[in-house]
Amino acid sequence: MDIREQLKSIRENAVNALNETDSSEKLEALRVQYLGKKGELTSVLSQMGKLSAEERPVIGQIANEVRSFIENEIKTKREEVAKIEMEKRLAAESIDVTLPGNSNVLGKKHPLSIVLDEVKDAFISMGFTIVSGPEVEYDYYNFEALNIPKDHPARDTQDTFYFSPEILLRTQTSSVQIRAMEQMKPPIRVLSPGRVYRIDEVDATHSPIFHQIEGLVVDKGITMAHLKGSLELISKKLFGEDIKTRIRPDYFPFTEPSAEISISCFKCGGKGCKFCKGEGWIEIGGAGMVNPKVLANLGIDPNVYSGFAFGMGLERLVLRRYNIDDIRLLLENDVRFLNMFD
Repeated sequence: MDIREQLKSIRENAVNALNETDSSEKLEALRVQYLGKKGELTSVLSQMGKLSAEERPVIGQIANEVRSFIENEIKTKREEVAKIEMEKRLAAESIDVTLPGNSNVLGKKHPLSIVLDEVKDAFISMGFTIVSGPEVEYDYYNFEALNIPKDHPARDTQDTFYFSPEILLRTQTSSVQIRAMEQMKPPIRVLSPGRVYRIDEVDATHSPIFHQIEGLVVDKGITMAHLKGSLELISKKLFGEDIKTRIRPDYFPFTEPSAEISISCFKCGGKGCKFCKGEGWIEIGGAGMVNPKVLANLGIDPNVYSGFAFGMGLERLVLRRYNIDDIRLLLENDVRFLNMFD
């Protein structure tokens, strides 16, 4: 078979093969087969050296025509195949809008967040401002400014994590109250919720990481009556209108006089039950009148101004509110447990 017949055969075979091609992969394989460096057309053209000088131009023109024809056919076929593949893809990926949609699972508020938001709303309605401060704190703000010097035994119950002798993880958000009194002039009415740290073993009632809610009021004429009224209001908002509040003497270095805050047991109404250990009362925190020494150290004249402060553990409020008996349930992020709260 001479070169002319070979070129004619290549053209016909290419047309037949292209007509049967229905994918981009097969089309590319045909291009390589006929037009590639080792393809059939290249193989035929390698025989041009055997032709006479008169035949070479003629055969070369025929070969170029065959190449151009095959390239154009491949281009046309590529557009056709692309259209077919797009139609197949659209058919496969089509969405039946009549089918029911997949519902997304919505998250819920953590019980700590639920109660904290209620506490914030209650105190904001009373004119309090929410303030925050650093969790990595100076010893001065966490202890010394609160009338707890380095040799004070109260530090034993608030052992914490130290980065240096003067820098630690705060044990109470009272440090935020000190910063507030440094930066603000009376009247002061602030609430400082936040995360605090102490060296405690994890068990049903203790955790090295927990949350406190502390409040501070400094103004002229502030008395224990204002403190008791504020505590009664927040207790009723959190636990119901029938809840009673009790304050009785206690001791804290930064308040004088100091008091323990308790609420009547919402299980038995104060009669005494297993939940309140037969006492009829449940302790929720501590409070008292700001120690005059603390005010004086911060440049506030204790002869003109007085104030009260209180602190409550957020986890303790949540445990009491929802009758939960293990603090670890609030920390382990078990979705089954968290889904119980709205």
